[in-house]
Amino acid sequence: MNWIKNFVRPKISGILGTRRDVPENMWVKCPESGEMVFYRDLEANQFVIPRSGYHMRMSPDARLKHTFDNGKWTSLELPEVVVDPLKFRDERKYVDRLKEARAKANRKDAIVAGRGRIDGLESVVVVQDFAFMGGSLGMAAGEAIVTAMFEAADNAIPLVLFAASGGARMQEGILSLMQLPRATVGVQRLREAGMPYVVVLTHPTTGGVTASYAMLGDVHIAEPGALIGFAGPRVIEQTIREKLPDGFQRSEYLLDHGMVDMVVHRHELRHTLSNILHMLMKQPAPVRPDKLLASPVPEPDTASADAKA
Repeated sequence: MNWIKNFVRPKISGILGTRRDVPENMWVKCPESGEMVFYRDLEANQFVIPRSGYHMRMSPDARLKHTFDNGKWTSLELPEVVVDPLKFRDERKYVDRLKEARAKANRKDAIVAGRGRIDGLESVVVVQDFAFMGGSLGMAAGEAIVTAMFEAADNAIPLVLFAASGGARMQEGILSLMQLPRATVGVQRLREAGMPYVVVLTHPTTGGVTASYAMLGDVHIAEPGALIGFAGPRVIEQTIREKLPDGFQRSEYLLDHGMVDMVVHRHELRHTLSNILHMLMKQPAPVRPDKLLASPVPEPDTASADAKA
């Protein structure tokens, strides 16, 4: 009999009283600096750590909220697909993994698409959710992306895609890989319609997604510090047997080497997207109240006045 566990601890707990349960996500630790940030403060700051500037992952709903005017959008109807077409099983059944992921994320798959306005310009925005099985691309995600691209092309409106993925979903095998060329068909449809396709690369964007539609945009924007590449740095080092440069495959490194067009802080991302879309759609640039500055009143030229006197 463990008398400390069964007798002493309950007595102490009774004296001190019951400790109030604290939600696990009340405080968030910065992976870079170790700083602890109150969750509500982090949420209000668009999930950017205040001091270090580290960009945490954002949920699709938060992405859409901060992208569209007044945080309002209409969700696109996405097609249903066959669940577990290969009857795949490793340590667990694929259907069980999928059921767990759906319950946790409260959505059917890794893609969320919405239609709304960005500074008055109607647009379609697609977001990959890395929290849903690593944002992996399966049949459902592929159908969702193609549907959103066709929606934008058919209605002559631009499309913005927030990419975040570990690549193709291995549980769907070749059917998953087939979604990569299918997505390129959607990109081609946008180009034929003359509609802008802007890609925002977030942390991380890797695997076949990077080798496909994530690098086929008209403009490529990356968030600071995002990991972007096909194979991971560790795999590359083991293959070439050389030490990689500091910051390899990060946004800033890719910008220096011409792989992305710009690296934009999340707080400036919406305004940047708005300016790019309006320019590509040949629409006048939006006028924002916070950018309207009163003309400064010129100070009197005292030197000239004294000279005349």
